[in-house]
Amino acid sequence: MKIGLDIMGGDFAPKAIVLGAIAAYEALSADQKLVLIGDKDVAISILHENNFSPDNFEFVHTTEVIEMGEHPAKAILKKPDSSISVGFQLLKEGKIDTFSSAGNTGAMLVGSVLSVKTIEGVLRPAMSTNVPQLNGGFSLLVDVGANADCKPEYLYQFGLLGSLFAEHVYNMPNPRVALINIGEEEEKGNVLCQAAYPLLKETDQFNFVGNIEGYDFFSSKAEVFVADGFTGNVVLKMAESFHMVGVTKNLTDEFFGRFNYERYGGSPILGVNAPVVVGHGISSPEAIKNMVLLSKNMAESDLINKIREAFQ
Repeated sequence: MKIGLDIMGGDFAPKAIVLGAIAAYEALSADQKLVLIGDKDVAISILHENNFSPDNFEFVHTTEVIEMGEHPAKAILKKPDSSISVGFQLLKEGKIDTFSSAGNTGAMLVGSVLSVKTIEGVLRPAMSTNVPQLNGGFSLLVDVGANADCKPEYLYQFGLLGSLFAEHVYNMPNPRVALINIGEEEEKGNVLCQAAYPLLKETDQFNFVGNIEGYDFFSSKAEVFVADGFTGNVVLKMAESFHMVGVTKNLTDEFFGRFNYERYGGSPILGVNAPVVVGHGISSPEAIKNMVLLSKNMAESDLINKIREAFQ
């Protein structure tokens, strides 16, 4: 397996990314090779500074970087030798099996759709994140920002994508899927939620258990929470703030510690024809390591073929 990693994306790139690659290397098997995509000379310099042999990695040298503030679609087209553009070209050609980056999220979404493309039948790819639960486990939230404006059928598909991801990557049998809403009753919510509910209720493709309100978000009532990307992103950012508040207030509570983004590495883009993971812009080496391992687990689980089968 060849695991592609953009070493130029992120606020602390390339150093944090290369250090994360070193940490990930220690957790990979002999037949799993990391391919570092970006400025090769800079990467090798960082490796030498840390007494780590460059021979442990493969390198694909690039000369351009898509910055965080650039327009995603324009940047992908105008910077064909950027680390993100080259990474997706390698993924499309089958020269790497997975691709991950802590760079421009929009460019990662656009690159996914333009290169490996959306799985046939999937209306919109979605992004997922992990949500700690009070019982010590975690649930998944889909979507967390890929689709700010949604149609009811998108939410239905997010439920299916999340269910497949939970089952095959995290080994959650028959995961329960809930719709985030302002009330538990079937008729509650805005027009989108009211229209989506019957689609979710009538399906036999996954285990829908109804609406869930905000105060039950950490109570383990479902393994998968479904939301439009606008709502999901607001919930995600608020949840991430719990860890920052805990650090600021010198709280050492284990539950709030599990909101640390570093533990989960990144958000997979679900519904495209290859494992793609987007990391947090402020990713540390620990977060990069976990992002790489998540992309590896997605490939090992054969998730992409499972999604293709479900959407046939």
